[in-house]
Formats: sequence, structure tokens, C-alpha cells
Amino acid sequence: MSIAEKFLTMEYGPAPEDPKEALTWLDRHGRRFGHFIDGAWQQPIESGFFDSNDPATGEKIAAISQGSAADVDAAVQAARKALPQWQGLTGHARARYLYAMARAVQRHSRRLAVLETIDNGKPIRESRDIDIPLVVRHFYHHAGWAQLLESEFAGYTACGVVGQIIPWNFPLLMLAWKIAPALCTGNTVVLKPAEFTSLTALAFAEICQEIGLPAGVVNIVTGDGSTGEALVKHPDVDKIAFTGSTEVGRAIRSATAQSHKKLSLELGGKSPFIIFEDADLDSAVEGLVDGIWFNQGQVCCAGSRLLMQESIAVPLIEKIRERMGTLRVGAPLDKAIDIGAIVAPVQLERIRRLVDQGVAEGATCWQPQIEMPSRGLYFPPTLLSNVHPTSVVAQQEIFGPVLAAMTFRTPTEAVELANNTVYGLAGCVWSESINVALQVAAQIKAGVVWVNCTNLFDASCGFGGYRESGYGREGGREGLLEYLEPAWFKNAPALGTYISPPAKPNEPVRETTGQKPTDLVIDRTVKLYIGGKQVRPDSGYSMEVRSAAGELLGEAPLGNRKDIRNAVEAARKAAVWGRTTAHNRAQVLYYMAENLSLRGEEIARRLAGLVGVPQAAKEVAVGIERIFTYAAWADKFDGAVHNPPSRTIAIAMNEPVGTVGIICPNETPLLGLLSLVLPVLAAGNTAVVVPSETYPLIAGDLYQVFDTSDLPGGAVNFVTGYRSQLLKTLAEHDDIDAIWCFADEASAMAAKSFSAGNLKQVFTNEGRAIAWFDPKQGEGRWFLQHATQVKNIWVPYGE
Repeated sequence: MSIAEKFLTMEYGPAPEDPKEALTWLDRHGRRFGHFIDGAWQQPIESGFFDSNDPATGEKIAAISQGSAADVDAAVQAARKALPQWQGLTGHARARYLYAMARAVQRHSRRLAVLETIDNGKPIRESRDIDIPLVVRHFYHHAGWAQLLESEFAGYTACGVVGQIIPWNFPLLMLAWKIAPALCTGNTVVLKPAEFTSLTALAFAEICQEIGLPAGVVNIVTGDGSTGEALVKHPDVDKIAFTGSTEVGRAIRSATAQSHKKLSLELGGKSPFIIFEDADLDSAVEGLVDGIWFNQGQVCCAGSRLLMQESIAVPLIEKIRERMGTLRVGAPLDKAIDIGAIVAPVQLERIRRLVDQGVAEGATCWQPQIEMPSRGLYFPPTLLSNVHPTSVVAQQEIFGPVLAAMTFRTPTEAVELANNTVYGLAGCVWSESINVALQVAAQIKAGVVWVNCTNLFDASCGFGGYRESGYGREGGREGLLEYLEPAWFKNAPALGTYISPPAKPNEPVRETTGQKPTDLVIDRTVKLYIGGKQVRPDSGYSMEVRSAAGELLGEAPLGNRKDIRNAVEAARKAAVWGRTTAHNRAQVLYYMAENLSLRGEEIARRLAGLVGVPQAAKEVAVGIERIFTYAAWADKFDGAVHNPPSRTIAIAMNEPVGTVGIICPNETPLLGLLSLVLPVLAAGNTAVVVPSETYPLIAGDLYQVFDTSDLPGGAVNFVTGYRSQLLKTLAEHDDIDAIWCFADEASAMAAKSFSAGNLKQVFTNEGRAIAWFDPKQGEGRWFLQHATQVKNIWVPYGE
């Protein structure tokens, strides 16, 4: 037999990894673990222990503490006590601790990889060659950020005590994604690992002891969902960072709505894997193997929806089936296997149930005839073809080794199918035409898009979702912002009132520029402004608007649910504004400033009836300046090109969020409105705006300015009325992508609570006072960061 023949007929033999070191470590701890609190191991205060089992064999690995509210409280208190000392360290000192963590993980890398595989069921090759090296990379990278933090993030401060909840699919890597940025920015941490996979987090706790990390900086409390719930609801936690399912993320959003906790969510996905007819099909198939069968498909960004151009569907399916037949399923510690065990019985049952439901809905199921282990939690690689776009397997996250295949004819149809989901985490595009690939990538609503590659990650590149895949980013510069707040905002006082009290009975009305306010606005009734047109309210009612002295200034329409619906529809139709070049958006804003300047004295006279002559004049003057500021930013708040340690570039693009609902402050009716609407417009969003309830007449002045400034109809829409009623409708609307609410504390909490349904982004003043006249508080990057979401497009280059 020739060498070539031997090569073709050669079979893989077992190549087991020696687990001795990991098992010795477990035995050294008596295979029984307490919580890691205040730098020491502590037994559970109220609850007992539960078993952590090897999914490949079903055998017990160790006993893990079940955390109670008392355990969580002890950990939070330890983190709070450690916070001043940790924040008081120089950036260099924190950098040295993070560097020490990276070095320690490298020293123990083989043991950690084996432990991860035993606990999780993933192939040892993945733990050893992907997970652990990325863990090291994150700590090295954030050691660098700690060194540069003071100069690169001047004016920002740490959130405080951070509660972090991580999933079971990448246990140690998710820990690094959370802990590294939190520590480098000066926060202290209480982390709850997943119930099924706590062991590497506990091994990391030992590393914290090994490097001499100050007690209380990192605390790890194990347990099930009730432990996570106690952490989420703890009143002394300043921020929650969660990675997991969309259902749990929605519950966390609701649970934190009545608090001031900062929140970042990295949730589920149903990522499209798009293959065009000109793609290198063999490379695409290898990418697909990595995209859906990596980690048994238990990946939030798994390419679980195959979208293939119709002309290549038949040969592509044949290649996929042939490749599936070569995949090896078996013991995770065997270095020769491709697919390991499913993490837990409940997850295996979910996969089976969803596949059966997909078949019942018309899908064709194909599985290769490969040898499966006789025991353990395994599911074969599965291809579901002829899937309808509305099928459960095309819409719900299966989180298993299951691929749902569909066809398309044109790039436009591919984009429509790709975006036909509530999720928006990641996507892949395969085409030899870079023009086609980048055009499609730009239109996919997802936080990460890989071009002719898949599942690439790096600490320098942000990762996170759009829509119901969550908000916030992990990694990169934008990931640090999740653990920082402007120092002035964190220390801002509670919102007060800047409006003069009503005049006493029989007290003469204060005159402005020789005329009474009422003389200037006789019979002044404004309308709603929707789709670039003045329209009457659906309710047919209006509200009186009175001066600080109690004089009638005019009437404003009372908007209702139908008016909001019409405004949102108009805003969606005006999405062309987001496709306008940044330069052209800047020109429109400059024109807007010109037109406000021409009518400034007239607007100030009317506004003076409410806020007085000095403030009215200042609102107009600063308002013009603020428009200039965002006209300047429109073509300068751009992205970056990252150079991760692979032959790829990652293009980080600041994209508009979409349609933003805005609740404007009362204390500065003109300037407050402009300060919120302008960054939204500058970034390419459209807006549905509820003006100041105390002076909604400002809408009438501004829509005349907009009409003469070439702003597309529907880019900004005004619905006046009672804040409490309109806020609820806006926040609950599924076609609103973000809510900005700058009002009292109750309104801020209501905005977060009402918007939990579709997990839209929320930006509020948390009931704190904003000095709108101060450019350090009233304008700039902080607002633009909330008006955009970062998309990273990865493109291979070079050899």
C-alpha cells in the first residue's frame, strides 16, 4: 500500500489527555468547595452543597456551595470594604496585579484546560488552544489599559461594586471578559459562575490568593439562579454585568429597573452564516464547522442559520454532509475528537425537543452515521434543511450542534433573512467579492460580522449585540466604558427645579422686553409635528401652558398612543437620514443653527414667560453653540481599525442605534431638548420627542426651524402631552430602539421598567441634576456613545 493510500485509509486512534494534575488539585481541596469571600474560603452560611458532574460520564466531580442571600451579602460587603483601597491604587499598581494574573494563568494553563473540559464537556483541544490563551490575552490587554486609564479616560471613575454573572459555555473565558475590565478600571467584583461549571472560577480564586490580590477585590459566590437573583437585587451593588439567555436578561432588566444600577447584557443569538455563489465553498464549509459545531454549538454567536445562495445549495449541502461524516464525537479529554458532551441533561433535552419541533414544522433532519459514545450527554451534529424562515428552529436559539439551512436568491433577500430575527449578536458573510461581502456586512444588524472567517475574538475588539441580543460591549475601548461613569455624573445631586415659582395672587406679571408674555402669544396653539408635518392630536384635546406667574401662554396638543404610533412609523420611514453621509448631516445641523439664530430673539421672548429673560436668552445662545458642537462631531465621531494578533483587521464602526424615544427635561425647555436631540441626529438616528411638559410650546418654534433646515420629514417628531402617559407608550413600543429619559427619578425608573419587553437601550439621568449650560455635562462623547452602537467587521488580509 502506498503512503497516499495509507494516509487516506488511516483512522484516528485515541489520544487522551492526562487529567492527573487537575484531579490532584481537586483532591487537595477535598473535592468540596466553599465560596471565595474577602480573600479566603468560606463555608456557605445558610444553604448546603450541590454536585458538579462530568457531562461526559455523569460522574460526580466535586461538591459546590449553594450561595444564599447571606453569602451574597457577605461578598458585597467585602467588595465594598475593599473598594477605597483598590481605587486608591495607581493605574500602574493595578496593571501589575492584572499582569500577574495573566502570568499565573499561563503557569497553570494545562491544569485549567483539563479542569474546564472535565467540568464543561468541551473538547480539550478547544480548552487548551482557544479558551485559555484568550483568557491570558484578556488579562495582558487590560493590564495595558490600567496603565493608560488616567490619560485615556480622564474625567471618568469606576462604577463601584460590580456584580457579574457568567454562563457555562466558556466558564473561565467569560470570567476573564468580566473581571479584567472591571479590575483595570478600579471596580471591585462579586462574581457568580454558572451552576454547572464553577470549578475554573474557583481555581481562579486560588490564583487571586497566589498573586496576593488585596482581600475583597474579587469575590466568587457559587450557586444556582437564586444566588444570581440575590446578587442582582442587592442594594449595595452599583453595576450588574450578565452574559446568558435573553429570558434571564429580560428578568434582570426588570429586577434592576427600580434601582440606579448600571447594566450590561450579552444575551442570546441566532446568527446568520451567509454563503454566496462565488465563495470558496471548501473554505466556507470549514468555517461552518467552526461556526456551528465548535463547543457543541453551545455558543451564543454560533452560525446556526445557514443562508446559501440558491444556485449553490445542492453542491454545498453535499459538501456539508460529507464533512459532517468526518466529525468525531467522543470523550472530551481525547485530543482527537471534534465534538464533546452537552453540558447538562436539561440542555440535552431542550436540543432534542427543538429539533423534533422543527421536523414537525416541515424541516428535513439529517445526521451522519458516526459512532456515538455509549454513555454521557451527547447529541450528533445535525443538519435541518428546507427550513421555513418562521420555523422555531430558525427563530429560537437551540444552543446545540444543530444547523438550520435556508436559501436566498439575491443579496437583498440574504440581508432580509439575516435580519429576520429578534436577535443581533453576530453574523458571517462568505464571498470572493469584497464589495458584496462588505455591502452585506454593513447591512446586517449585529454587533460582530466576520467576512470569510468565523468565531474570531480578541480582547482589543468589542463583542456584543444589537436588539434582543443585549447591549454593552465586552472587550476593546468600548468594553471599558461599561465599567466607568463620568465622575461629575456619579456625584451629581438629585434633580431640583430651575423654574421660578408661580407669582403670588394679585402680584403683577413680570414684564419682558417691554411686553407681557401674554401679549406675545395670544391664541397661540401649536400642533404635533409628525413626518415633517403639523398635525392635530388624535385625542382632540389640548393642555394649557402657563407662565411662571400663572399667565396663559398658549395651548399644546395632548398626544396619545395613536400619535406615538404615527410618530414611530414616520421615524422608521425616515431611516434614510442614517444613510446620509456624516458630512451632509453636519451641513443640515449647521443650517439648523443658522435658522435658530435668525429666530432666536423671537423664541427667547416667548420662552422668557416661563424661565425669565436671562435664562431664555442664554438657552438660545448656548443652544446655537450646541448645534455647532454636534455639527462638528457628526463627521468626527467615527470608529477605529483594530489589529488583533491574527492576520485580520477588525473595523469598529459607530452605527446609529435606530429610532430613539426622548423624554426632555423641564428645567431648560429649549436647551435640554436640543442637548438630547442633537447627538441622536448627529449619529444618524431618528427621534420621537416628548418636549418639556412645563413648556411644550417650544415644539412649535423648533419645527419651524427644522422645516427650513433641509431635515428630512420624520427624522424628528414631536408629540406633546403628559410625560407619564407618553413615556409608557414609548418605552413599550417594539419599534423604538432606545429610550432617553432625562426627568425625575420615578420617570427614569419607569423608562427602564416599561422597556424590558424588547430590551431596548435606556439612557437616563437617574433622577440627577444635569447642568445643561455647562458643556462638560451637557454635551460631548458621553451622549454620542449612547447614540451609537459599535459593530466590529473582521476581514482577513495578508498571507
